[in-house]
Amino acid sequence: MRPPEGMPPPSSEQPSGPDGPRRPPGTGGPDGPRRPPRPRGITRFQLIIGIIAAAGLVLLLSIRGIAGFWTDYLWFDSLGYASVWWRVLWAKVGLGLLFTAVFFVLLWVNLFIAERLAASAAAAGQPEDIAVRWRRMSGRRRGLIRIAVALILALMVGAGVSGQWESWLFFVNAADFGLEDPQFGRDIGFYVFRLPFFNFLVSWSFAAVLVTFIFTAIWHYLNGSIRVQAPAGSRVTPQVKAHLSLLLGLLALIKAVGYYFDRFELTLSTRGFVDGATYTDVNAQLPVLQLLMVISAFSFVLLVVNIWRRGFTYPVIAVALWAVVAGLAGAAYPAIIQRFQVEPSESTREAPYIERNIEMTRIALGLDAVTTSEFNYEPELTATDIENNFETVRNVRLLDPAVMQDTFQQTQGIKSFYDFRDIDVDRYEIDGQITQIVLAARELRPTELPTDTWETEHVAYTHGYGVAAAPANGVDANGRPAYVLGDIPGAAESGAEALELDEPGLYVGEGLVGYAIVGAQRAEVDFQDDDDRTETTRYDGEDGVGIGGIFRRLAFAVRFGEPNLLVSGEIQGDSRILYNRDIEERVRLLAPFLSYDNDPYPVVIDGQVKWVLDAYTTTTQFPYAQRTNPRAATLGGDLRQTVNYVRNSVKAVVDAHDGTVTFYVVDEDDPIVQSYIKQFPDLFAEGPPPMELQEHFRYPEDLFRVQTDAWGRYRLSDPSEFYDAAGAWAVAQDPGDSIGQTTVETVRDETTGQVIATVEARISPQYLLFRLPGDDAVSFVSFRPFVPFSEDDSRKNLEGFMVVHNDPDRYGDIQVFEIRSDQPIDGPALFNSNIQTEEEISERLTLLNQNGSVVRPGNLLLIPVENSLLYVRPLFIAATGPTAVPELQLVIAGIGSNVAISETFEGAIEKAIGGADIDIGNGTIRPTRADPDDEQRDAVAPDDEADDPASTPDTDNVSDLLGRAATAFDRADAALREGDLAAYQEAVDEAERLIARAARMLEQTATG
Repeated sequence: MRPPEGMPPPSSEQPSGPDGPRRPPGTGGPDGPRRPPRPRGITRFQLIIGIIAAAGLVLLLSIRGIAGFWTDYLWFDSLGYASVWWRVLWAKVGLGLLFTAVFFVLLWVNLFIAERLAASAAAAGQPEDIAVRWRRMSGRRRGLIRIAVALILALMVGAGVSGQWESWLFFVNAADFGLEDPQFGRDIGFYVFRLPFFNFLVSWSFAAVLVTFIFTAIWHYLNGSIRVQAPAGSRVTPQVKAHLSLLLGLLALIKAVGYYFDRFELTLSTRGFVDGATYTDVNAQLPVLQLLMVISAFSFVLLVVNIWRRGFTYPVIAVALWAVVAGLAGAAYPAIIQRFQVEPSESTREAPYIERNIEMTRIALGLDAVTTSEFNYEPELTATDIENNFETVRNVRLLDPAVMQDTFQQTQGIKSFYDFRDIDVDRYEIDGQITQIVLAARELRPTELPTDTWETEHVAYTHGYGVAAAPANGVDANGRPAYVLGDIPGAAESGAEALELDEPGLYVGEGLVGYAIVGAQRAEVDFQDDDDRTETTRYDGEDGVGIGGIFRRLAFAVRFGEPNLLVSGEIQGDSRILYNRDIEERVRLLAPFLSYDNDPYPVVIDGQVKWVLDAYTTTTQFPYAQRTNPRAATLGGDLRQTVNYVRNSVKAVVDAHDGTVTFYVVDEDDPIVQSYIKQFPDLFAEGPPPMELQEHFRYPEDLFRVQTDAWGRYRLSDPSEFYDAAGAWAVAQDPGDSIGQTTVETVRDETTGQVIATVEARISPQYLLFRLPGDDAVSFVSFRPFVPFSEDDSRKNLEGFMVVHNDPDRYGDIQVFEIRSDQPIDGPALFNSNIQTEEEISERLTLLNQNGSVVRPGNLLLIPVENSLLYVRPLFIAATGPTAVPELQLVIAGIGSNVAISETFEGAIEKAIGGADIDIGNGTIRPTRADPDDEQRDAVAPDDEADDPASTPDTDNVSDLLGRAATAFDRADAALREGDLAAYQEAVDEAERLIARAARMLEQTATG
């Protein structure tokens, strides 16, 4: 039998054996024909051992992942959210398997067709050498090789699709916005929920068919159906040409579908003056996409027709036509239109599209319902104004949370392993009145425990303890917070029963990492007080996963890389392990599809501490809406990214004691959250939050930052005014933490990290409790002022301010007050700069910044009172060094052009007004001279003037009083140099009383 052409002849060399050369098989011999000897190789036993060793190695490498997978499920199940875990898992796995199967079938079928066509190709002519070698190598294993190739490529192409699980769940759980885009008339829900997955499907399909085409062509070549070295006209058989033409036609058809959906992407374009489909997009890019869609469909027809024609002329024409139109019309034509039609008259050409952008941006960022009012500014305040706004004055926040963190730590930390990570602002009922307070949770600091052992860190010290709270304007005689809840064990002061705690143990907190074992053989340390008295406790909450069984102990030992979890005798049958104890981490694991604020805050309700974390629904798919400025939000927050739609639709509430997490929907009109409810029906609470919880909700700071940043420009409704930006605002510059200077921040390129520019920072939103103009009662609001927009930040006069309500009945309502005044009004940065020009203030600051002490200015507050504005800036004094305790010692107040400084807030207002005796503690405000608003009232002196050592008989003249005041100031300076703060304070108070007495004498002389 002759060997097939192209195959080498069998070797003529005879194998040797012990009795001489062996005869080749089939040659006969004394023993008859012999079989060829089986080559020696791996035995079955060795193969089994190898498989077991490989499986063991894979298991060893995967054991930590398996342990993490199982313990993640146990954690979800312990919180009652196992259904969420399963839904996400099946969405990922199901999507990956579906697309893997689709690609496998697609490629396998085409490779199978290529195999079937190979038989007819073999009869048509001589195969090339590589085809011969391929057939010899593959032999009867071609079917297995085809399956293996298809499976490997399917896993590579299909497995990554699992990352599209969120888009898929949106696609199948879409909701309508009830609002159509102005260009195509489609509901916004199409762009948010369906278009992203359509785009992914088109791009994936194109890539899948392209890979299939390439490997099918390779398969045809290996099977001899494509012969590169054959004469022209016979290199490809008609059947193979038909096969490949159909695949190319399918690519053209997919491209046509892609161009169809690309039209809708124009509504998100960033080419024009504003985001959205602008003049060039609508009048140039859109027609080009429609033309490319037609050309792609025409190319499909040409490729199908090419099946019955010789050669590849039609495919070449189709590809060339598409390339020319895509290159010239797709890129060059829109660029020409933009340069020569739009830019010379941009404001006119873009006007209708700017109008669309304004409308859609306001809706997308929640600015469409902003109410605007005029604020007719008056530069003066009277005692009557203060009296009519007593609740506003009583709740002025003197205690700056940023400064108070050190004070809280030093005065309420008690032990080094307790930590106040953040000071928050809220409102509670104190003595029957709604009062603004500052409060913080006393959390565990695992890095500062008494001993560094596994038992100490994970079994003995498991939780923080209690909360410290003080009225926002309440200080004691030393200038430290006047706590209404503090110390260990803590008890609320009389009148502050709303802050009383029944469960002070904090097992979940901010930045709390690691794990804790509860229900161990030994008791936990509940707290240690100042006297080193230690109280123990046993956890009675619901949090934790049972760890008594050997397999669970092994799984957690592997997860945390800690053998003590497996061998420790402290762990009993009913022991539980608490993990994922950081608030943000816990909430993100349960609902990774939401965006989150980075400032959780504690709330005391019914004797329990609850953590509240704001969650956002966001998208970048809202047509015509402007993208947000990422720098407007705080570092670390999820809004520090570009989005063009945002809602604070969910409040995540975490019980600090038992770790339970509840997701409350607070904006049911948000279509995105409605889609999430369809996706995860067991995740969200069915009813609204309890009213006692709503009373402590705060409007998230980052959302307010984004909204105020956008409002500066989007307050303008007219397209021409918007384009010129002459009436645009900017958030006021931040006066920072120093007197006379503003805070500067660097702008960095998000890709390279290089510094692009240096700009003045913007003042942060402030939570304030005051009565707004036109309201009858105080409101808890977020407040942020505006100045005129200027590229160089040179314009710093106040133009207006925005507030958003936090109280339940008006939560989320946004109001803007536009200031009307005949004279410029200092913005925060200007007021802060002008403080330095006040001689008394400058001198006192200079004296206090000496002799081992430093002045730390608190936040500059701007508070509307009637139709005037009250500036307040507290000044804290602290010794230099790591254990400094900032204490409130001075307060600056400004009303109009009057700026005053005093040891108390009341004293500063008295000076700024120039005629009042204010006692906030007793709730009394009395004018010391005729009030212009009340001519009937007689001027009265303070009741304690008779007992005032500064008061002297009427024979004293003004010069004597001022001389004695100067002497008192000298004594104050001497006391300060000696470090005697009590004597310093007493001397300053005496000097101020003498100056006030002299001022009253001058007034009496002038009116007499």
